[in-house]
Amino acid sequence: MEARICHARRVFVWAAVYGLIVLPPQYFLEAQVGIDYPPAITHPEYFYGFVGLALVWQFTFLLIASDVVRYRPLMLVAVLEKLSFGIPAMVLYAQSRLAWPVLGFALLDMVLGVLFTFVYLRLPARG
Repeated sequence: MEARICHARRVFVWAAVYGLIVLPPQYFLEAQVGIDYPPAITHPEYFYGFVGLALVWQFTFLLIASDVVRYRPLMLVAVLEKLSFGIPAMVLYAQSRLAWPVLGFALLDMVLGVLFTFVYLRLPARG
C-alpha cells in the first residue's frame, strides 16, 4: 500500500512541477502567440484567465500530493481539469483549428488525466 501512496504522490508532484515550469512564461507570451499562431489574441482576458486557472490547479495538485488518501476524491476533479483542455484541443486539431505543438501539450494533459485516474483507482477509499 505504501508503494501505491508513494506513486500517487510522485504523479501529482510531477504534474505540479511540470505545470509550474511551463505555465508562468505564458504570461509574457501573449504577443508572441499572435505572431506564431495568427490571428492575434483579441480577447486577452480568456488567455490570461486560462493561464491563471491552470496555474492555480498546480497548487491543487501539490495539495493532493500532500495527502493522497485524504484528497483522493479531489483526484476525480483533477481528471476533469485535464480533460477540459485535452478533449477540446483534440477536437480543434481534428477541425484544423489548432496548431500541432499545442496538440502536444493537450496530449500530455490527457496522459496526466490517465495517470490521475490510475492512481485514484489504486488507492483505498478513506475509511
